[in-house]
Amino acid sequence: MTRKGILVAVALLSGSGAQAAVTQFEVQSRKPFASDPHFELIEGRFSGALDPADMHNRIINDIKLAPRDGRGRVGYSATFKLLKPIDMKAASGLLVYDVPNRGHGMVTAFPQGHVSVISGWQGDLADDPSLQTITVPVARNPDGSPIIGPAIARFMDMPAGTTTMTIAGGPAGGIGGHNFLPVTEKGARLIKADSDAAQPVEVPRSDWAFGDCMSTAFPGKPDLRKLCLRDGFDPKFAYTLSFQTQDPKLLSIGFAATRDLVSFLRYGKSDAAGNPNPVAGQIHWAIGRGVSQSGNYLRSFLHLGFNAAENGRIVFDGINPLIAARQNPMNFRFANPGGAANLYEPGSDGVVWWTRYADTTRGLPEASLLDRCNATATCPKIAEELGSSEFWGLRASPDFVGTDAKTDLPLPANVRRYYTPGVTHGGGRGGFELTSGPAPGCMLASNPNPASDTYNAIFEALVQWVTQGVPPPPSSYPKLADGDLVAPTATAMGFPAIPGQPQPDGHLNTLLQYDFGSSFNAADLSGAISIQPPHIVRVLPSLVPRTDADGNEIAGIRSVLMQAPLGTYLGWNVVAKGYEAGQGCGFQGGYIPFARTKAERLANNDPRLSLEERYSSRADYVARVKTAAEKLVSQRYLMPKDADRIVREAETSKAFVP
Repeated sequence: MTRKGILVAVALLSGSGAQAAVTQFEVQSRKPFASDPHFELIEGRFSGALDPADMHNRIINDIKLAPRDGRGRVGYSATFKLLKPIDMKAASGLLVYDVPNRGHGMVTAFPQGHVSVISGWQGDLADDPSLQTITVPVARNPDGSPIIGPAIARFMDMPAGTTTMTIAGGPAGGIGGHNFLPVTEKGARLIKADSDAAQPVEVPRSDWAFGDCMSTAFPGKPDLRKLCLRDGFDPKFAYTLSFQTQDPKLLSIGFAATRDLVSFLRYGKSDAAGNPNPVAGQIHWAIGRGVSQSGNYLRSFLHLGFNAAENGRIVFDGINPLIAARQNPMNFRFANPGGAANLYEPGSDGVVWWTRYADTTRGLPEASLLDRCNATATCPKIAEELGSSEFWGLRASPDFVGTDAKTDLPLPANVRRYYTPGVTHGGGRGGFELTSGPAPGCMLASNPNPASDTYNAIFEALVQWVTQGVPPPPSSYPKLADGDLVAPTATAMGFPAIPGQPQPDGHLNTLLQYDFGSSFNAADLSGAISIQPPHIVRVLPSLVPRTDADGNEIAGIRSVLMQAPLGTYLGWNVVAKGYEAGQGCGFQGGYIPFARTKAERLANNDPRLSLEERYSSRADYVARVKTAAEKLVSQRYLMPKDADRIVREAETSKAFVP
């Protein structure tokens, strides 16, 4: 090729400043935004091509085994939505990327003029026009044959006498996950246990079959998609089927897709075909925000080095992981990124801390989530937000005190941590009502204690930190050194004995050390699992926040409602019935209201003061609410507009306050 031809090819690849990885940016619709006509909504697809030899892509699991185009690159295609001011003169220069959760996401018309973006990243979701999705390739052996490996499916709470179950999903039904199906009967095993803490018992191979026994006696009509049990399933047990599946998708290409899209929107002018970047030259900063699964995604995105674009430039200047305490398990073979900290699911097995820490308990080397971005000078400013249910349901303890639970892990200068005590996963509805609706499937009522007000304030502080260099408010979270992290028992926590109500003992989702086999890189949650279900090596120590005499947590950013409480707000709850009855109820927090009067309290032997004993009048209660709100505003943990709303809600509350 002549020098002129080489220059032309380079120009086509660069797209006048675009990332080479984005090969096509296709706008499929463009219209005014229904909720705010000052904004326009752009929807479409973008495609990318990844060089497996590029240092920024080599960490993608199995990328060397992916099919390639004529230039040796690995392709993908994903959906996107982009919301921007119609008049870009009104734009703030900030792009906010909200990571969809299991394909669900919304763009936001920010009054400040931020550009809002969502896109597909989870490659095991079925095509659905209501979801953000991505198409990624399947890995194959070098000779072109299918890759085969182990997977599991779990079954529980089936009606007594059920003979046949459909095999679909990973652990706990594979929430939002790939439908792994057996490809052979060879090597399959079925075990059962009467509780997650019990030693599993092998079900004899002669007592179960791959088949449909709905209309045909055992072993039924042969079917690798169905599991038949000779004497039927017993709802007292959970059953775990391990089997061989095939065709692993390169799910961690989703990280590269997010990286490439945000980089294109920040730095590119057009794609290789000349399709323009609709916000070219208008984006000066970018913040990534993710909730729960999506927050875990951002933590792994950063840990695996994807905050450095292929040209080495920073992708996100700030990230805001909310209610996320783990990594997203998707950079290994036959992964299930839609998992949710259930038994046998990886996610807390490697690095989950921001500082460098030697995980000697599990035999892992010193590392931090920031190692790779520190090496490339692409670390963002981080505002992490967690709540009580992340300790009780999502194993947040090692994030704070490591796997030995012996000392607080310090935060680097670019990280802030904000803890909202006494909240359910994502926070409750707020308000000031004495009663609360039931938490689905749980013994206790749902926890109304809100977290969104804190989230609003911290996000605005992160925006100012990123765009103006204004330091955010100080971190606020429980520390071992302050005596605010203790063993998960009522005695250690100082939790009161409330007649007729459960105690916290035994309701923690314990941190387990798994052995997934020698080909699994636990530190990075990469490689290939060879042992399914994994061996449980041991239970690791976990701590939880201390409580006061009311059972309410002490440390962190206490909401206005928690500072003027109407009851006990818990990050844990108890399963009401079924196989898991008496265990922790997922990530749902509970609520135990105070008695209205002293007489009612004494009649029930409730050690917690009644509303009558706490607040002399409605005016007294509202005054306390106002004082708490004003203090939080002064500390920058609450926005003034939210404080005003909260005071109005207290003034009109139907809760009985004499």
